[in-house]
Amino acid sequence: MTTTPQITAASWLMVATLGLTWGGTFLVTELALEGLSPFWLAAGRIVFAAVLMVAIWAAMGLRLFITMPTRRHLTALATIGALSSAVPFILLAWGQQFVTSGFAGVSMASVALIVLPLAHFLVPGERLTWRKTLGFLIGFAGVCVLLGGQAFEATGTTMEPFGRAACIGAACCYGVSSILMRRLPAIDPIGLATMLLLIAAAIVLPAAWIVEGPPPLPDTRTLIILAFLGLIPTAAANFLRVLVIRSAGPVFMSLTNYQVPVWSVVLGALVLSEPLPGSLLWALVLILSGVGLSQYGAFRRLFSR
Repeated sequence: MTTTPQITAASWLMVATLGLTWGGTFLVTELALEGLSPFWLAAGRIVFAAVLMVAIWAAMGLRLFITMPTRRHLTALATIGALSSAVPFILLAWGQQFVTSGFAGVSMASVALIVLPLAHFLVPGERLTWRKTLGFLIGFAGVCVLLGGQAFEATGTTMEPFGRAACIGAACCYGVSSILMRRLPAIDPIGLATMLLLIAAAIVLPAAWIVEGPPPLPDTRTLIILAFLGLIPTAAANFLRVLVIRSAGPVFMSLTNYQVPVWSVVLGALVLSEPLPGSLLWALVLILSGVGLSQYGAFRRLFSR
């Protein structure tokens, strides 16, 4: 796909929806982990989402590539499927055992900084500019302010360096998969979202069995939570992610990673009565300023219509 990114009001709405959805997922995941181990939780939500998307895809006629794909396109599709869900889910599930939650949050925010230089060289219309770079750096600083000192505190475990490497590796997976997804030829978005989940399921199921043994039998409450995780933050959100990347580009999509920690903190206060950090206001100022600066051109085009 070589057309320049088209950022519209719908693009902003989808990115805002993804930020809210993934920011709230942490709360639901904590509940799910009471009845499932981390790898089987990841496997369960991916498999549930894949089954749901296959049903939708079948009803839509099972279309995938609009034009005849080459072997290179099929290889890219398999790589995206691995890097967009399965591999980062596994890396995060393992790495978060040895790092602080703050470091995990910062590593996810770094996706935007990873995507920026890659898109400059690999995606038409995503040229690196001083305004865009400065905006993303300011937004990243806002995330660091929000998460506070715990973002860089050491846990003291001998495996911490490897845990940090796993979290950064997960961020790199998200960044690279976004670039590759944008470069695919004409493709049906429902078919693409479905294939990515099927590939992820094929990877994460055996990985969960090898690491954690046979799947446990969850109770009814856990199954309901798992169904929710598969439906909303996995199936629906994966489809929205495909739409945003394919239309507005991977750099714009990476703005989601600055929203997630903000929504996580806000929803934690609203739902779990957790105290709001005093740094929230300053963090919001920095994040919104960074977004506004990096997307100045998109804002100007949007409001000049």
